Amino acid sequence: MGEHVRLRAADGHEFDAYVACPAGTPIAGLVVLQEAFGVNGHIRSVADEYVEDGFLTVAPALYDRLKRGVELGYEGGDRERGITLARQSNPDHVVKDIAAAIEYARQQTGKKVAVIGYCFGGSMAWLAATRLRPDAGVGYYGGLIPRFAAETPSCPVMLHFGKLDQHIPRGEVDKVQAAHPDVEIYWYDAGHGFNTSDRDSYNAEAAKLARERSLEFLKKNLK
Repeated sequence: MGEHVRLRAADGHEFDAYVACPAGTPIAGLVVLQEAFGVNGHIRSVADEYVEDGFLTVAPALYDRLKRGVELGYEGGDRERGITLARQSNPDHVVKDIAAAIEYARQQTGKKVAVIGYCFGGSMAWLAATRLRPDAGVGYYGGLIPRFAAETPSCPVMLHFGKLDQHIPRGEVDKVQAAHPDVEIYWYDAGHGFNTSDRDSYNAEAAKLARERSLEFLKKNLK
C-alpha cells in the first residue's frame, strides 16, 4: 500500500520513512513510531490500517542514524539486537527525526498531525508530545516515559499499558499520572507488546480496545 521516501532532519541527517496514503483526501496526518525492532512488517501493517481510517501515515526509520534498513523479528538474536539499538539511540536525535516526519505529514496533508508509538516508539511519542508540537500523541507501553515524567506535553496525550507488563512497574506510571492528571492512561489485562500480532504476548481483546480508544481520541483531536 505504501512507499519509501527520504526525509531530512534539521541537522542534515537523511533517513528512510514508510509513507502510506488513503484513496481519498486524508483526514489528518499520523506519524507511526516503531517498536525496538525497526520499521518491520508489523509497523507497516499498523500504518496501513490507519490509512484505512483516512489518515496519511508516515513511519520514520528511527534507527537510521545507527544502522540503516533495520527490520527485526521478536525472538532470539533479533530481539537482542533490537534492545541494543534502542539503548544506543540518542533521544535528542530521534526527536529531530520525528520532527521532520511531522513536518512532512503536515506538508502533504495541510492538516493536523498526531504521533502514535509502540514500545520504544511509545516512549518517543511522549518526547514528541513534550518537545515538539504535534496535535495529539498516543503511546503504547513506553518504558522510558516515567524517566521523562517531569516534561509536560504540549498536546492531548493518551497512553496504554499492560497490567502484566514485567518491564514497566505500575508505580512508575502512576507518577506520570500524578504529574499530568489530564493525560488519559488506560490499563489492560495484558503484557508488554500486547498490540503486536507477531508476538507471543499479543492480546487480541486488549489490542482491539486500545485501538478503538486511540482512533476515537485521534479523530477527536485532529478535526
